[in-house]
Amino acid sequence: MGRAFEKRKHTIFARMDRVAKQFTKINKDIAIAVKAGGTSPEGNPALRRALQNARAVNMPKDKVEAAIKKASGQGAANYDVVIYEGYAPHGIAVLVETATDNVTRTVANIRHYFKAHGGNMGTSGSVAFMFQKQAMFRLSPEGIDRDDLELSLIDHGLIALEDGESDKGEAQLILRCAFNDFGTLQSAIESRGLTPISSESAYVAQTQTEINDEEKVTEIMEMVAALEGDDDVQNVYTNLA
Repeated sequence: MGRAFEKRKHTIFARMDRVAKQFTKINKDIAIAVKAGGTSPEGNPALRRALQNARAVNMPKDKVEAAIKKASGQGAANYDVVIYEGYAPHGIAVLVETATDNVTRTVANIRHYFKAHGGNMGTSGSVAFMFQKQAMFRLSPEGIDRDDLELSLIDHGLIALEDGESDKGEAQLILRCAFNDFGTLQSAIESRGLTPISSESAYVAQTQTEINDEEKVTEIMEMVAALEGDDDVQNVYTNLA
């Protein structure tokens, strides 16, 4: 009874932490989008994407409205998007995307995570050339003819259509394009009457490194988890297969 309760409690707290992290990330996305393009989603694609992603993680409407209001008011936090690069243990390339209001704090924390977990933080450009910035859309596969969708979107920038799933294990279709084709592919998707579950940018490794040693993979993922746990970190990307 005691062990079962402790396990359930741990699961609940882990889920709460994950949800809180998702909300923090979206709050920053909203703040950055509002600063760059105003409070109207119709005229601000970045804000439209942030609101779409807020719905995808069931962020309450009042919290979304509060984030927009806060971002447009006096004294709103000014976030800088900064990319840090380096290597995890065993030569795995890592890109860390942050949104920070204190670069000095953030760089110190990121350097600590690399060092504490046996990695090496690099200089700008040291691993970025291994990744391509892409746009990624997630769709529900229900009622979609996959082959027809893929064929119709190739001329609008689609470079990959993959099977995926949500955090809850629900089936999804993942569509990727070069980041510069973000708006073109989004318009093509919407013109077919489809509404993405979420959309975002991502850095995708052009070649991947496979490691079959479970202990080594665990060491790499522990460093990734430490980075992802930092409040200033939005996303972590690696070339681990």
